[in-house]
Amino acid sequence: MALLWAVFLGLSVAGCGSDPPQKKSSPPPSVKQGQYIFRTTGGCGCHTDTGNEGPFLAGGRSIATPFGTFLSTNITPHPAAGIGQWSEADFIKAMRHGIGPDGTRYFPVFPYPSFTRIARQDLRHLWAYLKSVPPHPRKNKPHRLGFLFRWRFGVRVWKWINFSPGEYRADKGRSASWNRGAYLATALGHCGECHTPRNLLGAPKSSWYFAGSEDGPDGELAANITPHRKTGIGRWSEADFSWFLETGVKPDGDDVQGLMGEMIENGHQHLTAADRKALWEYLQSLPPIENALVERE
Repeated sequence: MALLWAVFLGLSVAGCGSDPPQKKSSPPPSVKQGQYIFRTTGGCGCHTDTGNEGPFLAGGRSIATPFGTFLSTNITPHPAAGIGQWSEADFIKAMRHGIGPDGTRYFPVFPYPSFTRIARQDLRHLWAYLKSVPPHPRKNKPHRLGFLFRWRFGVRVWKWINFSPGEYRADKGRSASWNRGAYLATALGHCGECHTPRNLLGAPKSSWYFAGSEDGPDGELAANITPHRKTGIGRWSEADFSWFLETGVKPDGDDVQGLMGEMIENGHQHLTAADRKALWEYLQSLPPIENALVERE
């Protein structure tokens, strides 16, 4: 969830109207299903200051970027410090459009450009789960940004150029499993936010989709996860990939560290076998891209 180059440009924009009301026939939201959806996102690790043993989802984690340091927010249901006074509609608007209940334009360090693709019913489940976690009174802290990047109005132009709200639409020419994998990777898992390099304006480079980035979370390299045989995961087997998501251990025996390690521990290890398979099917269908900057040993 730690975006980098897109980070300074805040939000608000055209196309941010309210979503249509939920159909009456939709089932009620489920905390259990919401917990699973939460795990598919990687456990929202950016909102827990694990390095300082911070409380679960109470924010305060530092996210270093080229534009300054962002401090993650409290997303527990605390009525004053967290999101306890939000409505379900407020939550969906924030996830779909990057706009808070009071009109605050969130910086895209919060990866709403990917979360906008999450299905409405899945957002309802996720909201039910977040309401069930223990509230914590930890107050949000201000970001420490460069003078030119601390203002949120610049995001209007950025969103007009780079952001298209709306949930994922299935590709009818692909299998159900492939579409599930695409949904997991591009919406719930928001993999491209870290694994795609960005241009000077903070927009993902579409020609380098999922090819890895030098400016990954916490200043780490984000791996190339295209099926390139030398610099990506093209030599991995499906079993290698599944084992990696379950344990964090790569085919060469090395284990992943940093935020990705946390995402596996708190989220991806809980994926069903079917979802791991679907994600593998989708990633293997991507164009293999050589990126020597993030070449695997």
